[in-house]
Parts: sequence; structure tokens; C-alpha cells
Amino acid sequence: MSVLVQGRQGWVLDARALIDQGYSRCIRVKDKARVKCCFKGQCFQISESHCSVNAGGGNVDVSQLKEKQLKKRKRKHSELNQGEVDVQAFHEKIRCVILEGTKSLVDSVQSLGYLNGVRDTVKEPLPSQECSLTALCEMAKELPLVDEEEQEQCVQPLVTGDGSTSHVDLFSRVTENSTDRAAVVTLMGEEYVIPPHTAFLLSDFTQIQPLVHYGRRFDLIVMDPPWENKSVKRSRRYSSLPSTQLKRFPISLLASPNCLVVTWVTNRPSHLRFVRDELYPHWGVEVVAEWFWVKVTTSGQFVFPLDSHHKKPYEVLVLGRYRSSADDNSASSSETSEVPVEDQRLIVSNPSALHSQKPSLAEVLKPYIGAEAKCLELFARSLQPGWTSWGNEVLKFQHTSYFTLTPADNRAVVSEDEATDKCTDKGLIAPELSLPREHSPPSHCPTSVE
Repeated sequence: MSVLVQGRQGWVLDARALIDQGYSRCIRVKDKARVKCCFKGQCFQISESHCSVNAGGGNVDVSQLKEKQLKKRKRKHSELNQGEVDVQAFHEKIRCVILEGTKSLVDSVQSLGYLNGVRDTVKEPLPSQECSLTALCEMAKELPLVDEEEQEQCVQPLVTGDGSTSHVDLFSRVTENSTDRAAVVTLMGEEYVIPPHTAFLLSDFTQIQPLVHYGRRFDLIVMDPPWENKSVKRSRRYSSLPSTQLKRFPISLLASPNCLVVTWVTNRPSHLRFVRDELYPHWGVEVVAEWFWVKVTTSGQFVFPLDSHHKKPYEVLVLGRYRSSADDNSASSSETSEVPVEDQRLIVSNPSALHSQKPSLAEVLKPYIGAEAKCLELFARSLQPGWTSWGNEVLKFQHTSYFTLTPADNRAVVSEDEATDKCTDKGLIAPELSLPREHSPPSHCPTSVE
């Protein structure tokens, strides 16, 4: 199960299960062996709140608490600056929604046996694969520009006819795995797991043209921009992007009429205001809702104190609808149905211990875009079945170091393949369309809570 509970306040997700459901059928290309891929469970095992002397509950980290107290004593007593005032005002505005909604959803899912504090029995350190994809994108800028004739051939298969991946151009062409199986492949000397029916482009913003030339209009665009902030500058985890640069993204060339645009926003009010008041209007996107991702421990407590002045246990998502101009695809726009999006919904889940890994939104957004919608993720660090993804770290969390790979039961796979072959021979399934192209089909019916 990936959506554990669904209610009027929102959803409780199993983020790891959302990843794993795309790898139920997987093949290692180099030796044609069937394997079972599971994202490592220790990445989603945050069992204790970072501090418990708070309104949200949890356990005390005494050393961190003392260090913060010392810093507060050293700090001169002064009035809050405008940014801090804005943060507090926004928090007070949504506090009851977060507190009451989370309690209701967590109580509901705990009654079903989830978020009960049980941890994975496998005790292994977190994967620590050093990502060099950004540096490779920088190096790719030195390559000759693709001419107009080559731009028309902007798509390439992940695996060539002879089973090779050695000549795949990841930086100037969109790469597709159009099969119904995930594939473990070697790219740039490293092994990656690529989901079925997925497409991706590894590049930075200056080399985004192949995505535009891809020729698709998307019904859903999700983005997690690398917002500028002091923490990122200190840690140097990734290169941030000035907010003004986001306006240059060619949303009008990528979005279909009434496309749902979803942007992850940090808790800085200046970023939220920028998205609502500048970025979306510049793109022709109308704000329709604000949602909140609430991060809880394996026992259902907030991972940070709800009223913490340092970090909040939630992040904001701004949802909007792309409104094309009157003369732009007016016919298709009038035929496109639009499902209203409810405001102030919560997405509750255990967060990943890996930096900047967000939960998949595929299942919770499906009712608002339809099961057959074309979906795009910008600034992606992973891939999703049925989606197109772009970013300069687009394969980061697809590296095999983040997965447990075990041999699959080949007998079951052979039986399944034989059944498919028989249907194909009888004309029941077209050879090139042996399975429908879908977006992460749910393997369950979530429990509804009113």
C-alpha cells in the first residue's frame, strides 16, 4: 500500500512503497537476469523527534538543546526582523490546520496498525553515493551545440537494439525507457535503475532545449526549485538558482491548457510570495490552492517541534492552473475538463533521511488530472513510471546504491512472459503495445476517513 489513508484533511502516504511500486518487474540489461528492486528501508526510519520540549511532542536531544540555549544567550536581545515576523504570522495562520489535520490523519492510520513506531529490522548505514551529475552537466556545456537537423531527433531509446547503453547521449537528447519493465543499466560507468515508461533529460537550464523539442504538452508539472538560502550556501549540497531565473522557464511551451502546476516552496515567506505574486502570474498560472507536506516520525510525531523557530515539520506546495491565452489552443482548452482542487490539504508521511528527497505526488494528484495525464517533473532527482523528468541531478536517487537488488523468481517471470506471448500470438495484444502505458497504477484502495 502506498496511500494508507485518505480523508477530507488529506492523505497519509507510505513514501517508500510509492517508489517500490514502479519496480515490481525489473531486468538487469547486461545479463538479462530478472531482479527485484526495493528502495532501502533505512532511508525512511526517522523514529524520534529532533527535540521534545515542544508543542508537537517527541524526545529530547539534550546536546542539541544545550547548544541552542547557549547560542540564544550569546545573541543580543533584539526585535524580530521582518522575515521572522512574516514567518511567525504565516505559521499562526495555518497552525490549527496542521495540528488538527495531522492528528486526525495519524489517529486514523494508527488504528489500522501504521505509524506505530515499528522500525525496519535491517540496520545498515544510509547510502552515501557522491553525486557527480551536476559536474558532468557543467562539462557537457563544452560539447558542440546540436544543429537543427539533430534537434528533430531529440529522443533516443535507453537500450539500443543490441542491448547496449554505451552510446546513449544523456545531455542533449531525451532518453526513454518505453518498455513495461524497469531496467538496471550502466550509464557513465555507474549502475542505475530506470523505471518503466519513463523519459528523462540530464542537463541544466542552459541545455533544456531538447525537452522543449520533445514536443509534448503536459497536464501536470511538478517542480522543486533549488531555492537560495543560508543553509544551502553553508552546506554546499547543491547550486541554488536565483528566483528571477525561474521566470525564464518555458512553461508556455510545456503546459497543456489547464495544466496543474505544483511548486514545492520553502517556509520563507519571501519565496511563497514570489511564487504566488510574481512567478505564477508571469507564467499565466492561476493559484488555486496551498497544500502542506507534514513530516512525521515512525510513531506519528512531528519530526520537528510544531512551534520551533528553527525548522518547521512541514513544507508548502503551491498549486495552480495554467491559463493559456485566448488564441492559444482555444479549441482544446474548451474541451479540457477541470477538476476543482481543494485548499489546505495535508500530505503526511515519514520523510526520507536523504537530503531533498520528496515523496511522490503521483497518486494524490491523479484525481485532479486524470489517470492518463502526461506528467513532468522539473529539477527532479529521481524518476517515476510514466513521467518525464528533467534536472542536472535527475538520476541521483536512481543509483543502485539506494536500492536492494535481489534475484527474482524467474519461474514466475517466465510463466508471465509465456502468457503474454500467447496473447500476442492470438492477436489479443499488439506486440508493440503489450501492456498499457499508465502512471504508477495503484495496488490498493486507500482507506477513506471522514
